[in-house]
This record gives sequence, structure tokens and C-alpha cells, in this order.
Amino acid sequence: MTDGPRRSAGPGSGPGGAPTAIALSPILSARYRSRDLELIRAAAPGARIVTLSREGLTDEPVEDVEVLLRGWLSSDAFDRLLARAPRLNYVHSASAGVERALTPAALERGLAITNARGVFSRPIAEYVLMMILAVSRRLPGLLELQRERTWQPREGVELRDVTVGIVGLGSIGRAVGALATAFGCRVVAVRRRSGGGDTAPAPDDETRSFGETMFERVGGPESLPELLAESDFVVLAAPLTPETEDMIDAAALAGMKPTAWLINIARGRLVDERALLDALRGGRIGGAILDTFREEPLPPTSAFYDLPNVIVTPHTSWSSGRVLDRSVELFCDNLRRYAAGEPLLNVVDPAAGY
Repeated sequence: MTDGPRRSAGPGSGPGGAPTAIALSPILSARYRSRDLELIRAAAPGARIVTLSREGLTDEPVEDVEVLLRGWLSSDAFDRLLARAPRLNYVHSASAGVERALTPAALERGLAITNARGVFSRPIAEYVLMMILAVSRRLPGLLELQRERTWQPREGVELRDVTVGIVGLGSIGRAVGALATAFGCRVVAVRRRSGGGDTAPAPDDETRSFGETMFERVGGPESLPELLAESDFVVLAAPLTPETEDMIDAAALAGMKPTAWLINIARGRLVDERALLDALRGGRIGGAILDTFREEPLPPTSAFYDLPNVIVTPHTSWSSGRVLDRSVELFCDNLRRYAAGEPLLNVVDPAAGY
């Protein structure tokens, strides 16, 4: 995590610069544990804690709320809370994506917004490598043979012969690349900034990870067609912005290898789902591993469930026993920084959308 620019709003108005009140909406499909609340209280002594429902509702007053830990909260519920909490000036998103927090009302108020960049990188990277291994070593077919009680060996692919293309080089993309290179994959990547050269880090990176130094090529957005054409697995790890929405459309899918698999662990709206279904049904790509969709939960009637070359998971790639601990620890670190008027971690650039 890197320090963002210094907040202009200054410290809170509670004791010692802490916020007067902190609102908490449910995060990561879990209730706040007693130890989570204890850590938050220790990081912001004297602050009143207000718990919200997933609809943003509470019986407690919110007029003095200055800080929000934002988990499951729709854009509409967030805007309703903003209207009732005139002193809210800092929002920490418990997810890496912040598109639902960058509403016109939030932008107009000039809220400081931070996100959970880095919290989910390791479990998501492990999920991606699990799926690459499963497909390369023919695990779905082997399980089908077991169900049929059929003894028929299948030839797999060694990962040294696999090219992984990573679209988006934030903390998740870099973690995927580090594990993929450790397994011997050839890795190419596309990032929003072209940088000074094919392997140059973006301006906000102080150092590259060990895995990134092993990437064969890192290019800007203009190199996406080349990445799609040569990758055996295309991993979507980009944020959802107006520029990235529907970036994997019919034309992009037509540019992929007919044997390639698409892995989406980012946002469902990065993909034109109708075009993807057509490509999968027509055998124009090898398959897809989808952990996120435009509509969630994915309806039981969705055609994705029925396709033999699709693996559907219920937005679970991020999940691990350590995630909630890291989420609360990051928020508490920023609470202490907020009270002291120090730079916050993981500050979001509203213009970039992440």
C-alpha cells in the first residue's frame, strides 16, 4: 500500500482529532465481531459507532457521522446516507472497487475516499492459479470420468508452456503475475499507463514485485489486442471505469485463441455477457471461469450454469480466513491517520475511478 495525498479536510472533531461518530455498513458478508469493534474503538477513542443495515438504515442519529466504513451499500442507499449525514467527509471502501461510492453527490461533496487495495490480492491470486492448474491438468474432465467410473488417462499441459495475459496491474494483477511466474508461466500484462517502457513500473509504484520483474512484457492499453491473441488464459483484474466497461466485447473475444480461457475476478461489467455466451456456445474460445457477473446473485436461469466449458463460482475468489482481519486493520490504520491529519493509505483518485 502506498500513501496518498494529504487530506484537505483535516482531523475529526472528536477527542484527539478522532471522528465524532463512525458509521459501519456490513462488510464481506459477515457481521462485525466483538474484536473488530474493539479495534475500531481503540483506533478512534471516544467515537460513537453507528451500525447500518445493508440498505443503509439505522435507528441511531447520523447527523454527526464523519467517517463511513462502506461495505454492502448500494449507490442509492449511500446517497440517502449522505443527505442525512452532512458532516460525513471520509469514506473507506471495504472493497477494492469504488464505483458505487463515486456518485455525483459524493463527488460534489469532495469526500476523501480510500479503498481496500491489497487486502484481497493473495486469495484472488491463489484462486486464479487454482483454476489455471485445473484447466491445464484437465481436472473437470477427470472428475467427469470419475463420476462415469471410466478409466481414461488425459494429457495435461505443463505451466511452462502456458501464457497468462493479465489485464490490469493493480495489487491483484501483480499478485497473480507473481504466482504465475513462480509456476513457470510466461506472463504478459496490460496496464492503464504505458509507463516509460515495456516493463517500467507505473509512477505510483515505488518498486516492482519479484513476480513483475519476471514478466515478459508490460504494455499500455494499446497492447490489449496483442495480449488477447497470444494468451492461453486472459485474467481480468482491471477496475470498473467508463473506459473499461464492456472492454471484453465481441471484437475482443474474436481476437482470442480458440483454445484460450477467460478468467474474470474483477467486475462483471467488464464483459459483454451476451457476446461471451455466443463465443462459448460457438466454440470460438476454449472456456470461461467467472467469479463475478453483471447481476448477482447469478439467477438460476442463467445460461452460464449450463455450458460445459464454463466454471461459475459465487463471487468467492476473494474469500479467506484472513481477509476480514486485514480489512479491519487497514481501516483502523487509516482512522489513526485521519485523527492525526496524516496521509491516508489507498486514497482513490476520483478522476481515474480507482
